[in-house]
Amino acid sequence: MNVPFLDLKAQYLSIKTEIDQAIQRVLDSCAFSGGPFVEAFEPRFAAAHGADFAVGVSSGTAALHLALMALNIGPGHEVIVPANTFIATAEAVSLAGATPVFVDCEPRFYTLDPSALTAALTSRTKAVIAVHLFGQPADLDSIKGFTEKHGLVLIEDCAQAHLASYHGKPVGSHGIIGCFSFYPGKNLGAYGEGGAVVTNDRALADKVSALRNHGSAQKYVHEYIGHNYRMEGFQAAILDVKLNYLEQWTQKRRRAAVWYRKYLSEVPEITLPEVRPGCLHVYHLFVVRASARDLLIDHLRSVGIETGIHYPIPCHLQNAYTHLGLGEGSLPFSEQYANEMISLPIYPELSEEEIQYVAQQIKAFYQK
Repeated sequence: MNVPFLDLKAQYLSIKTEIDQAIQRVLDSCAFSGGPFVEAFEPRFAAAHGADFAVGVSSGTAALHLALMALNIGPGHEVIVPANTFIATAEAVSLAGATPVFVDCEPRFYTLDPSALTAALTSRTKAVIAVHLFGQPADLDSIKGFTEKHGLVLIEDCAQAHLASYHGKPVGSHGIIGCFSFYPGKNLGAYGEGGAVVTNDRALADKVSALRNHGSAQKYVHEYIGHNYRMEGFQAAILDVKLNYLEQWTQKRRRAAVWYRKYLSEVPEITLPEVRPGCLHVYHLFVVRASARDLLIDHLRSVGIETGIHYPIPCHLQNAYTHLGLGEGSLPFSEQYANEMISLPIYPELSEEEIQYVAQQIKAFYQK
């Protein structure tokens, strides 16, 4: 049996007629950049996440960059970010001209450790970016309490957490601004690049909207120095169709996680992911910690099972950030988990039989 890490074609085939019709509508209208398809998608996506406004942009990285720009965070400022995340979180801070300050992750939930925030705080700190990693919400009560106490901005990186919620409230609506990615493999994925910013602040939404379009809200009138971060009409039309299925697909991801727990619960060499109390985990990734991780990956590959590592090198140890001077041993949990984590296949179309096969092969590896 072959079990791919992700099967985008299976999802496309399940809604092929609707997707093809949406693409044809864009072709017929020639509304390729911004325009009516983006405008139709934005309020629907905002509503799905409990926000008043959404602004469609060209990628999740663009969403983070625009959020920082709109909040006037730039040179001379610092932004606290977790080291255990995709580099885009920190990269956006650097692109804005500010400095990322890395902190370690919680040992149980892998998201930013609130207890590390005080030591990272300086007079230059302007914001904290809380990353909802793998589909798991960060500890928003503690992080938000810290930002409010110190007059900082809370930005939510929701790139992996569409429809996740924290104590019944959707992620993206707890801080002043939330940033989403629609990279193809995401829970809500485009057929190319895409992203969105959500907020309840109209002035902030208007500024992000202008900044994505060369700082212009009116053609050839430029209020700010911005970027070309517009969302394409094709991607908005595709996302608008897929949004109708997101709740259903999320439930199937959660069902897959139940099956994994059922079949792997008695494998002592595997540490299953914990779910933060009061949170809805949407399982963008099903990440376990495994002993002899690299050998396990090789074994699974040999029997037709694709896996991933998220992430093999923590951000603070990447060559791009060596200038910050954080060497090995500075953020121990992030470093330890980089050598232990393995992402198992998970997507809505994954069957119980396939998950059972993955579990059987994991058990067989450790029995050897």
